[in-house]
Formats: sequence, C-alpha cells, structure tokens
Amino acid sequence: MSYGPPPSVYTQSAVAADQARRRRRRFGILAVAVALVLVAAGGLSWWFLAREGTPADGKQAAAPAPDEIRDTVETPPVSPEGRKVIDHYAEHLEKFDELHPRYAPGTWATDKILARGFADRVEGYRINDRYDETVWTLELGGHICAVSRHVTVDGRTAVVVQPHREADAPDASVCEQVVFFDLNTGRKLWQKTMPSADFAYVTNTNITLTEGVVAIGWGRGSVAYDMKSGRRLWNSTLGSHCEDAGFAGGPALLALEECGEGDNATYRVQKLDPSTGKPLWTYRVARGVGSVYLPSSDPPVLAVAAGGTQVTDLIALDDQGRHQTTISLHDYEPACGQRDHGFFGLLETCDGVVVGRTEVYVASKEDFSKEGPSNWIVAFDLKTGKSVRKFDGRWLQEVVPLRRSGDDLLIYRVSNAFNPGALISWNPRTDKETLLLLIQLPQDVAFELNDPEKTEIVVEKGRIFFGRRALAHDEDEPEKKVLMAVGYGTAGLKH
Repeated sequence: MSYGPPPSVYTQSAVAADQARRRRRRFGILAVAVALVLVAAGGLSWWFLAREGTPADGKQAAAPAPDEIRDTVETPPVSPEGRKVIDHYAEHLEKFDELHPRYAPGTWATDKILARGFADRVEGYRINDRYDETVWTLELGGHICAVSRHVTVDGRTAVVVQPHREADAPDASVCEQVVFFDLNTGRKLWQKTMPSADFAYVTNTNITLTEGVVAIGWGRGSVAYDMKSGRRLWNSTLGSHCEDAGFAGGPALLALEECGEGDNATYRVQKLDPSTGKPLWTYRVARGVGSVYLPSSDPPVLAVAAGGTQVTDLIALDDQGRHQTTISLHDYEPACGQRDHGFFGLLETCDGVVVGRTEVYVASKEDFSKEGPSNWIVAFDLKTGKSVRKFDGRWLQEVVPLRRSGDDLLIYRVSNAFNPGALISWNPRTDKETLLLLIQLPQDVAFELNDPEKTEIVVEKGRIFFGRRALAHDEDEPEKKVLMAVGYGTAGLKH
C-alpha cells in the first residue's frame, strides 16, 4: 500500500515502546496469577454480582429522521449470559507481520450486520451464531484513509479512500475519494472526488457525519456533501491563514481550525451551520496548546495538550461556545489520538473519554501494583468540573468507557483467563449498575481485544463487537487464519 507522506510511523522506537507497554501489563497480570487461581479454586463467583438497576427512562420522543445520527439506548437483555454471534477470520496474511500489518479500519454494526473495513474494501457479516457468512463486499477502488464512527439512523456511513495508482505516481498517496454507503446492503450510494485534495493523506484526513451532511477536513482544505444526493454544499481550500484541521460530528458540527504554522500555531473551534459551513460561534484556544481533539460536538468538549502533545485537560463549553470549566487530567488516561499509529482520522478519538449530556466520563491511569481496582472511571459535571461519582474496576480487570446510552454510560470490564468480561450500564446519578452481558474472549487474543488502542469495541442492539484494527500473521503458523472480529449477544431469547 502507498500510504504517505509523511514517512511511516512504524519506527523502531514506536515498536519498542509498544512492546514495553505489553510487557508491563503482562508482568502485572502474571505477578498475581497464582492468587487468582486460588480465588477461582475457591468457587467464588463474585464477578456475577451486580446491583440491579435500569437505564434512565427518558420521555417518549418523536421518531428520528433517517439522516440523523444514531444514538442508541441499550436495554437489559432477557439473560446476561453471552453467546458468540460473530466469529470472523481473515486469510492470506502471510506477507503481513506486526511491523507491516494489514489494516482493518472501521467497525460498524446494525441489528443484522457487522461491517468491517479491510484494506481496500468493506465487508458485511451476518450476525448469526450458527455460521459465519459474508453477505456483501463493497470494493472501494483503493485503500481506506479515514473512517467515521458515526452512523445514520437508517444505517449509512462514509469513508475516505486513496485510489489505486502506480506506486511512483506523484499523487499515489493522495486520499481524494469519499464513499457513502449502506451498512445493511453494502450498496454504494455515491462516490465523489474531493476538490483540491492534493495534501490529503492517511495521516491527516478526518471524516465525520452530522444530520444530513458528510464533512471531511485535511488541514489544507475541507469539503461537505449532502447525504442524500452527494451534492457539494461548501468547501475551503489552501490560502487562508486559518485552515480546517478537521471536524467533529454527531448531533452538531464543530470545526477545529489551525491558524499559523509550527510553534506559532494557534487553534480555534467553531460551531458550523452544516448546510452552509458558516460559523455560529468561535472559541479561541489559549496560546501554548500543542494539539486539540474534539471528543464531543454537543455538548462541546475539547481535549487539549497544554505545552506539548499529550492531552492535559478537558475544556467544556456552553451552547454558545463560552468556557464553562476546565478539568485537569493529571491522574487520568484520556487516550486521545493513540490508536492506529496516527492513521484513519483521530480528531474525535479519545478512547478514555465519553461525553454524556451533563457529565464527562474519564478513565484513570492503570495501576497493577496492588490488590485494588486496576483502574476506575470518574464522572465530572460539565458545568462545575467537579467529580460526581466513581466507578471502580476490579483487580486485573480494567474498565473501559465505551459510549453514552441515554443518560447512562456503557462500560466494558475486560476479560481475562479467570474472569469473564462484562458489558455494564452505569447511572452516575444513582450509582446503579446494570449487567447487560457476560462474555469470555478467546484467550490467545484477549490481550489485544481488551485494548481499545488495538481493537474497536462497538455496542449496538444488545450486542458487543470487537474488531481488530491491524492484522498480522502468526510467526509460528504464517498460513493460519487470523481472528478479525468477534461479537456476543444474549444467550436468552433472541431480540
């Protein structure tokens, strides 16, 4: 594949850091494995205990329009006992190792289909526990450069593609095609060439969806399209002092603009009218901030790196773009922009942060040094910045915030050799937790599947799916099939 420029991020230093991180985590697990065996031998099934409760029961609302962005509220299944509903493997990975993997960006689910991006195509798998079936394949004509995590109410989404060209062509690395497609059928709804996209690469292109609009930004330009027709609504090109670094979508559309270059660059965030691109308000980020992420458009929340590149604070704005509060992340792990080695669009990705309607949930740093929780999640009030409630993980079972579900937070408690993983719904106002699913991941790949930097974890319609972001062959068995995606639903009555 011809991704670039800038140069590949797969340097020896990056690989060494990743291997060191794995060793630290595995050492912590092995150090207490004997104690866990003793617990298991004693027949203590404490992991099955969960306080009863139900997600917040919102008022009946009008049915959403097909072009609105999906915001599913999960409800408790008949039984929390999990069963496998997807078990998909990739073949012919002999040429792809950990240093040069086959990328699989994008994981989306509907009530019938799990869809996965895979190199230069998207595949749809039928959700069924009896057999594994690929029901459609959408050939994209080039490798995927950027994906959106957002899906419309009726199951559509979009990707940016780098068209296949000769490797030595001057524009071989340019990502200039956007494809809008149906997740249920795999049908391409439209494909467009982005204007003046000469500087759009896999490392800087960001795509998002908001109601009726697909928006793409790449630092040197941006463009927005109408979902229904594919008609271009507006675009910006190189030449302005402030350039669109990218967008955050969902219920609203925010633009991150970078003004100036290098050490003198400053940032501003604007809320845009999606149909025209005109700003409705502007928030200017303080000087000295090295990078900005947008984990939420509504309510608007910024993750900023003050004085460097590592995120140090969350900034919550009100609906007019005015500063409400700043939350220090000194003891927390927001995990912004850490996945996929910087590829496939990272502006909206903070795997340790979920923004609710009135709170923001942040995962703590991991701690395997004692027999207490390996980490925890804290809910902060978006108006005051004060901590509201804490949700503890367990010993060697970290917790990962996934997404909001109405007024609750969906949490994944990781699986290990001795304890099943769990999907939990947590109400921070009442501190009630509701067990949704208990699952046991395949042990040979559980370490990767538990890690949101390496695996996309998606919950939809009472099911939880794990899609590995990069695939490589087994060094001992190069021809062996490699697990690409696995999913679980309730073992009770079917939905």
